[in-house]
Amino acid sequence: MKKENIAPFFATLEAVNPTPETELDYTTPFELLAAVLLSAQATDVGVNKATRKLFPVANTPQAIVDLGVEGLEGYIKTIGLYRSKAKHLIEASRMLVELHGGEVPRTRAELEALPGVGRKTANVVLNVAFGEPTIAVDTHIFRVGNRTGLAPGKTPLAVELKLEKRVPPEYRLHAHHWLILHGRYICVARKPKCWQCAVAPYCDFKPKTAAPKG
Repeated sequence: MKKENIAPFFATLEAVNPTPETELDYTTPFELLAAVLLSAQATDVGVNKATRKLFPVANTPQAIVDLGVEGLEGYIKTIGLYRSKAKHLIEASRMLVELHGGEVPRTRAELEALPGVGRKTANVVLNVAFGEPTIAVDTHIFRVGNRTGLAPGKTPLAVELKLEKRVPPEYRLHAHHWLILHGRYICVARKPKCWQCAVAPYCDFKPKTAAPKG
């Protein structure tokens, strides 16, 4: 994607959705951290179904620890990889209680030190909970970055670092959500919906997908 097309690309996404938000349900930084940890290789819809039952019972690190692994598994067993996620969430909650007074830390290094929390999860928490202009590269952003030519890269980290260089500062805070939502609903994996795409004029993908007939 040509440099001169990047600002119009994001300006168009902003015009369509001025205040994008995560589709995970949460009310506190810890609820967000727990939801993102549970969302790996799972849908936001599936995670929300589980956390709607879990959070009224346990939505603090200490309450999660008190549930225990088996108790927690009972609430999240509908989510893929629930056994390992339960162990990670219990261990992460215990560390939050012991090292951070039950509060979610605000630095990437401290977040990534928590079990089950990688760079992507840390970036989501920093961006959504604390308003940091981070970009968490999931499968959607990886695809959009490469397909559009906005930020080509062979790894999620390569795409993230390129986005940090190429996304104009005024769009950095919401870039994460605009790109995820664009990849989830328009620039979908199998066949992008180019005929519905507001940013198609700025995108390098060719040939553009035609509208279905009939």
